[in-house]
Order: sequence, then C-alpha cells, then structure tokens
Amino acid sequence: MQELIRQEIIPRLGGKSLIELADSARLDLPHTTLAFTTDSFVVWPLFFPGGDIGRLAVCGTVNDLAARGAKPLALSLALIVEEGLPMNTLRRILKSVSDAACQAQVEVVTGDTKVVERGSANQLFITTSGVGIMPSNLDFTPGRIEPGDVLIINGAIGDHGIAVMSVREGISFASSVKSDVAPLAQMVQKVIKGCGPAVKCMKDPTRGGLAANLNEMAQNVGFVLEEEKIPIRPEVQGACDLLGLDALTVANEGKMLFLVCPDSASKTLDILRDHPLGAEAAVIGRADDKKRLVRLKTALGGERIIDTPYGRELPRIC
Repeated sequence: MQELIRQEIIPRLGGKSLIELADSARLDLPHTTLAFTTDSFVVWPLFFPGGDIGRLAVCGTVNDLAARGAKPLALSLALIVEEGLPMNTLRRILKSVSDAACQAQVEVVTGDTKVVERGSANQLFITTSGVGIMPSNLDFTPGRIEPGDVLIINGAIGDHGIAVMSVREGISFASSVKSDVAPLAQMVQKVIKGCGPAVKCMKDPTRGGLAANLNEMAQNVGFVLEEEKIPIRPEVQGACDLLGLDALTVANEGKMLFLVCPDSASKTLDILRDHPLGAEAAVIGRADDKKRLVRLKTALGGERIIDTPYGRELPRIC
C-alpha cells in the first residue's frame, strides 16, 4: 500500500498538502485555517464489541482532524450498500452514526448513497470526510519534534484490533475485550488549551498501531519506548500471544499520541487524566537523536528495534 501511494498516486496527484501524508490537510484561507480529511471504512464484521462500522467512520474522521489540532465542524457520509443488506442492519448503523456525531458535537451535512450488486461490497462500505477549524498559530507536525520530547498516550493500546479480530477468529475471553472507538477532539482541545505550543505533534495510532505510527513520525528524530510503561490489558496481551501478534502493531481507534516538551509532560498528564477518555494516560517513552529508528526497552532490560508492520500484521480492522 505504501509503495502504491508513494510510487503511483503521489507523483501524479501530489500537491504540497498531499505530499505531507498528514492525517488532515491544512488549508490556509484569508480569515481562517481549516483542516480537511477523508477516510474509507471497510471493516468486517460490521458489528464488533464496543462499536460498529458507523461509529468507527465518525470517530475515525473526527480523530484525524483532532490530530492536527482542529475543532471538527462538519462531516460528509457516503454509503456503498450491497444489494441484500437487511434494512434493520442499515438502520442500526445509521443510528450509530447519529449517536457518534452527537457525542463528537459534529453534524453530518452532506453525503452520497450507492447500491451495488450482491457480492460487490461485503454488505457495506462507508467513506467520510471532515472539516474543522485549526489554530492558525499552531501546527502539530512531526517536523517540530526534538530529542528529549516526551511521548504520552491517553490509555491502553490494542483494544480495537483485538475486539474486531476476536469476532472474526471466534476467540472468547474470560472478560470481554471491547473496541476503544471514541471521538477524541474534545479531549485534545483541552490539552491544546492548557499546554499550547508545548504540544509538538499528535497522532492517532490506528492501523498498524504504535509501531507504524511512530515509524511514520520518526523523520528527524528517533523514539525509545519503555515496555513496562505501555498500558495494555492482560486479555489483549493474551490474545496477541494466541494470534502471534505484537501488541505494538495492533490498531486503536480511541487513542492519541502526544509529543510534548519535557517541562509540560506532567501538566499534559493531569489534563488527560481529568477527562474520561484519558483516565489511563501514561508516559511511554521519549524522542531521541537516533533518526528514523524506533526502539523498545524491554521489561527484561534488553532492547529491540520496532519496524513498520506489514502483511498479516495489518488486518482489515477499519
């Protein structure tokens, strides 16, 4: 996929904003600065513990805007519906879209609907686009990260990916694993308001998890993670062991990574922990000067390189 994007798509379409490959494009207009993003959702099954494709579509787009520091304004919603989809299933998903949009305080203002032949769309695909207002004097991009900056996450990793795969693979747990899918913009806005430019960069670690997203951000710096400090639920770790997966590569849909100045790390944690979606926030590592290298300090005292995941480690979970 990365080769397809970099070798075929960007050379033919790539303007300045597209080349950045950011979660959202920055649009500088005469009197305001907007963030604009789009995403397609093809998750299977349509329903999973803690959510469904409708909630996922809203939250995924809202969180991409939030990662650029934007306050979401409006969404579009495009549905590709396969012939034969039960109407009760569609109604249930639309209700979920409505509820998630209400929670995120954003309105669906336009859209499109297509019905395709049976066997063409795995029941339902959704594409959402979103627009939000960015702070004109701040931009949260990887180029601002410096060695020593502190890496913070707002809670436990891997819940979404394991929730989806548990249904797909027929795995049951002693305690239920639920997706963490949630809109994060309001939580992020509180951090920006409280810490301002001390927040260098933000990223929502969705497909590919921490591993993919930290490697993506490791442009002018490297990262070192501390295994013992990364929050992960025992049942999620157990499922990863069973499926032969590294928890660092498993997708999240309600998590945000924050890179902040060292002297603002404590304040950032306090703000996050005061919000329901950040109650388990933790410092999990820092940036260093080993460019383009992501390392993990293990609980046993060793160290290993965290590479960008590929293939089986990137299942269809969004």
